[in-house]
Amino acid sequence: MDSATTISPARAFRDELARRGASDTARCYQCATCSAVCDLATADMVFPRRQMLWAQWGLVDRFVADPSVWLCHQCNDCSVRCPRDARPGDTMQAVRSIVVEELGAPRFMARLVGRSAVTWPLLLGLPVIFWALYIQAVNGFAVPRTPLAYGDVVPVWMIYSVFLPAAAFAMVAAFVGARRCWSAWGEGATRNGALLGGLAGVAGDILLHRRFKSCGAGRPRQVGHLLLLWGFLGALVTTTLLGILMDVFGVKTPLPQLHPVKILGNVSAVLLGVGVVWLVVNRLRDQGATGISRAFDWFLLALVVLVIFSGIGAEVFRHYALPAPLALAVYVLHLGTILSLFLTFPFSKFAHALYRTLAMAHERLTTQRRPS
Repeated sequence: MDSATTISPARAFRDELARRGASDTARCYQCATCSAVCDLATADMVFPRRQMLWAQWGLVDRFVADPSVWLCHQCNDCSVRCPRDARPGDTMQAVRSIVVEELGAPRFMARLVGRSAVTWPLLLGLPVIFWALYIQAVNGFAVPRTPLAYGDVVPVWMIYSVFLPAAAFAMVAAFVGARRCWSAWGEGATRNGALLGGLAGVAGDILLHRRFKSCGAGRPRQVGHLLLLWGFLGALVTTTLLGILMDVFGVKTPLPQLHPVKILGNVSAVLLGVGVVWLVVNRLRDQGATGISRAFDWFLLALVVLVIFSGIGAEVFRHYALPAPLALAVYVLHLGTILSLFLTFPFSKFAHALYRTLAMAHERLTTQRRPS
């Protein structure tokens, strides 16, 4: 057999794994310690031993068709206990980023986000520049008055004209990726029930992050992930309620500080802020337990940090009547980072929420799984 056919793809894949933080994959000698110590692995969904072997062989297609990649929560018990220091947790993390790119549509966006170490100025800078130019095109060079009312400079129709198409793009891209993985997982497996039933069955596990309780080395991440989850849910509810108040009941913004919707938004911002700080500190404190962090990880965390603190800054600057140009600049940064978050959601680490949820639903519904 031609050696170029059997060796080169594996070498290329190992190089890609190394670029994504899994340079120690080749150390694995299949002792199965990783699967033995993983409390999340089951007899039907065995990981990460099998996936370590596939990674050494460069079998990308198997990863795309394997829901176990997403059932792994990167507890890193496997990495801490590995006698060869092959760091299976980092390999699984790198594989997930590759799978997100493989499933992504359009592909150029998936590749841009997958290479955020060098493309982050585009992913973040272009949305901010777009908003600055859009606001200037609508308002000209007029200096905003102090105290600044953001609705006077960026009316609701401008917000809708940008974020509704961005949300539609994100939803379509996420749907395409979800459909691809759901179809791939279903080949050779029998699901007992519909997707909605599977999602309902795992809702409690997701909302409370119960599976993190089985983790050892990585269990502190449960708190940070929970805070981020509930913060994003709160922000989503806040945005929905605000839209209803404005469009249906004609309520004017900004809302009073003690308005229930305002309180919900502020509480959500606090949850997001504390959650992201928790995760950043946890990653910086002990990479042996949390795994190696690469640009793919930091890009999402950086976006969330910018969204949170630019939003808080814009509110504080407006509330305390600081110079209007400064407040507007912070608000433009806020709008740009939100737009970047929307556009990159299906391709960034944020997509883990989508694919892991589907994998858990698939696991619940599956009665006959693909043999190894």
